Amino acid sequence: MNVENHPVVSREAWLAARKQHLEHEKAFTKERDRLSAERRALPWVKVDKDYHFQGPNGELKLADLFGDHSQLVVYHFMFAKDWEEGCQGCSFLSDHIDGANQHLAHHDIAVVAVSHAPFNEFQDFKKRMGWKFDWVSSEGCDFNYDFGVCARAEDVAAGKATYNYEKTDSAEEEMPGLSVFYKDNAGNIFHTYSTYARGLDMLVGAYNYLDLTPKGRNEDEIMEWVRHHDRYEGATKSSCCHGN
Repeated sequence: MNVENHPVVSREAWLAARKQHLEHEKAFTKERDRLSAERRALPWVKVDKDYHFQGPNGELKLADLFGDHSQLVVYHFMFAKDWEEGCQGCSFLSDHIDGANQHLAHHDIAVVAVSHAPFNEFQDFKKRMGWKFDWVSSEGCDFNYDFGVCARAEDVAAGKATYNYEKTDSAEEEMPGLSVFYKDNAGNIFHTYSTYARGLDMLVGAYNYLDLTPKGRNEDEIMEWVRHHDRYEGATKSSCCHGN
């Protein structure tokens, strides 16, 4: 849409168009509520595999990632072995985690980022970004493969690689995603949901702001304009971004 040649009308005409659009917004809200209820009603899969992770104090099991909560949200952060910094898109999304986590941590939800790289390889980057959320390594276990964010070379070569629940010939070493788990009172863990690609949009609050503006997302390719937040022109390397 060309914002420079956008229609300009009277306040009365604008109000009439706005009320018509409001009806569509209300329908969308109702459909979103229905879809969310359908998501919660999906069947679960019990997780019996012995996954192990590396955190600041050594080895962790999947159950440990829950902390004192019964619900766990894992963000599959694209950071592979020998990378010097994390994916720009994953970083864009992750800039939203700490704000939400101030509330989620008090509503029975643990949020943890998981990456394939060894734990010590992303500590400097985490410090540089100023993030506080828990971030662990899945190095040496099948977690990333089993939950659809890594493709083995042999599967890519054989045309068996999948992403977002379908076969793909563009699978990469690392791909983004989110997985949700539930732990019952007996300690059993269940996989309840995973989403990938555009399914992650809902986690990016900045996009919701952009979608309200005249220019919208204003991008030819998804997140093409996004940079690490300390790489934008005029960004300052303040203590808030390079602190603890």
